[in-house]
Amino acid sequence: MADADLAAPLLSSDHIVVTVHSSAAPSASANPFRALGSDQELSVAPAVTVDPFRNDTAAVEGFYEYAKIVVCLPVVVLRLVLFGLCLAVGYVATKVALEGWKDKDNPMPKWRSRVMWITRLCARCILFAFGYQWIKRKGRPAPREVAPIIVSNHVSYIEPIFYFYELFATIVASESHDSKPFVGTIIRAMQVIYVNRFVPSSRRQAIREIKRRASCDKFPRVLLFPEGTTTNGKNLISFQLGAFIPGYPIQPVIVRYPHVHFDQSWGNVSLGKLMFRMFTQFHNFFEVEYLPVISPLDDKETAVHFRERTSRAIATAMNAIQTGHSYGDIMLHTKAQEAKMENPSCFMVEMAKVESLFHISSTEAVDFLDKFLAMNPDPNGRVQYHDFLRVLRLKACPLSAQIFAFIDVERSGTITFRQFLYGSGHVMTQPGFHQACEEAFVGCGGAVKAYIVERELRDFIQLSIPSWNEDEVHNLFMSFDDNNDGRIDKDDFLSCLRRNPLLIAFFIPQPQQNGLDVDGVREIM
Repeated sequence: MADADLAAPLLSSDHIVVTVHSSAAPSASANPFRALGSDQELSVAPAVTVDPFRNDTAAVEGFYEYAKIVVCLPVVVLRLVLFGLCLAVGYVATKVALEGWKDKDNPMPKWRSRVMWITRLCARCILFAFGYQWIKRKGRPAPREVAPIIVSNHVSYIEPIFYFYELFATIVASESHDSKPFVGTIIRAMQVIYVNRFVPSSRRQAIREIKRRASCDKFPRVLLFPEGTTTNGKNLISFQLGAFIPGYPIQPVIVRYPHVHFDQSWGNVSLGKLMFRMFTQFHNFFEVEYLPVISPLDDKETAVHFRERTSRAIATAMNAIQTGHSYGDIMLHTKAQEAKMENPSCFMVEMAKVESLFHISSTEAVDFLDKFLAMNPDPNGRVQYHDFLRVLRLKACPLSAQIFAFIDVERSGTITFRQFLYGSGHVMTQPGFHQACEEAFVGCGGAVKAYIVERELRDFIQLSIPSWNEDEVHNLFMSFDDNNDGRIDKDDFLSCLRRNPLLIAFFIPQPQQNGLDVDGVREIM
């Protein structure tokens, strides 16, 4: 072979291309949201191990429990008869007390309140039928003029019955309770304050009504369960502000259900099953402790600080810790349970903390969970990279890899719902997020007309990511085009980014990428 041939390069091109295919999640570490003002890496609070809603004895287990149920079956019949009789008598007495009374915005007249004593005694008999032959009390309720508002932890449906008998207090309840047979009539006699927890105007109206009732000694005292839902009584979850905004003295009350064989908390047990278990117990233990009255420090104390002092007093008396869970976690747990997840509890994220950090409502969090569940999480509640891309309709590329790696704070190659929600919330709360959304719409063609079409979105995306082809951009376009009319107006565009805030990374300036190219191809000079 000639010397010239030996000196000639084996390849005529200036570089070679080595293709690396890997199904593992990418290891990109650059922050794709730095242009929004996100200079720090994502921080995700560790998941708490406690489940404040779990009933410890949800299933009947052991010879003793089965034998006790069999022995108590004859007693169940008697208790059911007593329960039905008391409910009927109480209902009739309540109808008499309410007959002809139209001015329900003012306190109930005294003679009507005296008639309601019949219903209150029936309520005590109902507690007897449920197995509460005696109730242990510690402390005393303060006079109504001293503490017009009472707050209590909430474990079961037993507390409202007890407080109705003991205090005849006005409660704050969901509007759905009014339509319940028998119970709805009795609740109306308590001059209940209705509230829709998902409608801000309804919550504001309820707070105004609480303040109005508390300011007038002729009204019964107002009873609130600031946790907003039932727990297992072992922990205290976050308090809502409704009881503390009016600024009146509050008496905290603690309820306990000591038990060995049967946990009486509502938790994740159906109402019918819980009632049956109560009927088949020899006796159910119930304790009530009235704590000292807590008053606002001064006119300058905020409702948040007042709430913290009250919740701390209750948690100390319970010898329990307070978690950041709320009713929103029940919604997430229920959604995961409906999706047949093996461990629904791992999808709870302490919604009170999430709402405080990112201003994400419970309904919005459920929407994020819907999207996450579509990613086919494994039994441990973790999602792989390719499923993440599939649901968000993205293509594997360096930027997609960086988005996933930004959420994957554990660098495990998978993400949890907590990380997905925290990552999405973190992006939405960046100072430049809303402006970036507006500028993205303008940059895609929205400055000329009130909508953008697929060609304009493709031109914009391919300008920064040339490797995306028409079909891949079309998938992304369909994420925005909800009504399939071939165009995206501004409201649809901004709404989609609100539901999928991670997508904003494709519309903001990114530094030059030097890592893996599309499909795992690296160019080596």
